[in-house]
Amino acid sequence: MNPFEQKAAKVEEGIIDWDTVYPTPYNKQTVNPYTRIRIILMNGIEVESALFKHQFHRNCQNNDLRRELALSRRIEQQQQKHINWLKPIDETQLETTIGYEHVAVDLTAWLAQNEPNDYVKQALDFALLEDFDHLYRYSNLMDLDAQIPAQQMVKSYVDITPGRPTIAEHRFPFESVKNPVDFKTADIRTKLNTLIITSGEQQTMNFYMNLGNTYYNDLGRRLYLEIAMIEEQHVSHYGSLLDPSATWLENLLLHEYMECYLYYSFYQDELDANVKSIWEMHLEQEISHLHKAVELLRQYEGKDWQQVIPGGEFPKLLQFHDTRDYVRQVLAQQIQLTANREQYTPVSELPKDHEFFAYQQKVNHDVNSVASHNVIVQHQQKFNIDYRAEAVPNPVQGLSDRTTDNTQIART
Repeated sequence: MNPFEQKAAKVEEGIIDWDTVYPTPYNKQTVNPYTRIRIILMNGIEVESALFKHQFHRNCQNNDLRRELALSRRIEQQQQKHINWLKPIDETQLETTIGYEHVAVDLTAWLAQNEPNDYVKQALDFALLEDFDHLYRYSNLMDLDAQIPAQQMVKSYVDITPGRPTIAEHRFPFESVKNPVDFKTADIRTKLNTLIITSGEQQTMNFYMNLGNTYYNDLGRRLYLEIAMIEEQHVSHYGSLLDPSATWLENLLLHEYMECYLYYSFYQDELDANVKSIWEMHLEQEISHLHKAVELLRQYEGKDWQQVIPGGEFPKLLQFHDTRDYVRQVLAQQIQLTANREQYTPVSELPKDHEFFAYQQKVNHDVNSVASHNVIVQHQQKFNIDYRAEAVPNPVQGLSDRTTDNTQIART
């Protein structure tokens, strides 16, 4: 499908009333895990759209252009509420968190498998193992505090087992800065993938840093605090891949195209009729936003949309599916990697005076104060083993012992 060739309504026709904005929530007991993670991702995509347009607004002197941004931004905000309020009242903060990490794992794995740029693919594979570990840590917290097995939420769609241990993920800030992609020559898949993953990780960062302190006990508050810091690293990591030479209006076009792509992708696969109708409504709204972005790009920069998105036809649609084999493969091959400025290096090959070790000594000098470690220790003390849900055993021998949390692997 080529959204540039679709008939577009006027942008203002996308404004909806309160009863439409407020949706019928899904049933947390029966919702398909992929419906839940599509909702979580699209909430993050709409938050990114609103934040981007606010920043554009603050860096623009032309009030006519700012009014156009204000109009579409108001509709993006309605869309965000329409999506985010699909979450039911009885779904707890931690249950939603399991969904966030499920998104991170399956989304990152799918994007990596469909990424033509080797450098971007490596960035995706690297952070994949870290979000995979976060799912394991939060799942242990939920089993410890509420005796709710996370597997009943994610079904058999994803394994729950250690990844690169969270304690090993804390790195000096310089290591999160990567080389940007040149959007002038990049494949459209790379442009979409980098925008999508940055938006998704940004929403996870926002969720944890704003709601993490509302968890009801000290261990959970500490775990959210720690993992929120890693999510900030991930946003820097992925955000640095975006092309800083792209203009505000080129970025506006790319944002609107990304939203059309995702809503169309998810409309194809959605099984919940209520949610499917929302994807369809939002797609129609976003097509009008895209066509307005085309007008603005031509009016203010004298550029055609084909200069930014040649052809316009959607690439392979994003489809969530079982990525467990791929995740296990990456885990087996890349567990020992750490970030080393713009590249990635096995921890064992870093010089002893590398800033990674200095940062680790600063923040993790007392392993017993590290929440991601303590949540596993406390689960092991209470139940003798950690909580896992594995189709096959963990592919890394050093992570196979369910009675001990490995704090050395990928770290020393």
